Amino acid sequence: MRLLGVFGSETNETQSVSVMEGDSVTLYTDVTEIHEEDEIMWNFGAENSLIAQINRASGIFFTYGGPDDRLRDRLNLDYQTGSLTITNITTQHTGLYKVKRIAAELSLKTFSVSVYAHLPTPNIIRDNSLNLSSSSSSSSSSQQNCSLLCSVVNVSHVTLSWYKGNSLLSSISVSDLSISLSLPLEVEYQDNNTYSCVVNNPISTQTQHLDITQHCQIHSGTLPLLYVVLISAAGSLLIVAAVVMCCICRKCRKTAK
Repeated sequence: MRLLGVFGSETNETQSVSVMEGDSVTLYTDVTEIHEEDEIMWNFGAENSLIAQINRASGIFFTYGGPDDRLRDRLNLDYQTGSLTITNITTQHTGLYKVKRIAAELSLKTFSVSVYAHLPTPNIIRDNSLNLSSSSSSSSSSQQNCSLLCSVVNVSHVTLSWYKGNSLLSSISVSDLSISLSLPLEVEYQDNNTYSCVVNNPISTQTQHLDITQHCQIHSGTLPLLYVVLISAAGSLLIVAAVVMCCICRKCRKTAK
């Protein structure tokens, strides 16, 4: 019996593979050539569903759709080496892929494939709700600080972080669930430091830089209050001036009489 490459290994080697959704990935057997007496079988998932098979002696060179036909029309099998390529991969194809040489009755390799969705760009907005809640307790602080919120939607297996320059300020992570993440940040209006919000997974990163002059400018919602204060003050002065003028006019009339 002839054993080639890692076919003769008595241990089941596991290799981790990370790939972006929509890309193609090839799972290599590390074998240069399959011989006539060799039979190669690829299995996928917890059920070990047969997804590909090579048996030269019987003339079998097949690929199958796997569980729920999720791999239909996505598998390309190299008839010379037994390597398997998955095209247009999706998150449904995450899992364990096992390749065996039946003649040797030994597992050749196990691939742990992780598929990650494309990351959205983080969105930074000014969080006026934080300003309003803080203004009642500390009006001077709320006038000096700008409250911000960085968020991403429909994400999983990611970390969302705020950075000040290259220094990490805060972060939050999510694993399996596809949810929305938000992370607050408070800066001073006159802050000249560089801030950025970053979302990342093991193979991809998206960054949104903070423009303090844009995100922390005085909003129209705060202008009316200023106008009300100024108008009230001006109105009070006018009333006082009118009363003073009336008093002067009356005094002048009495003096004339």
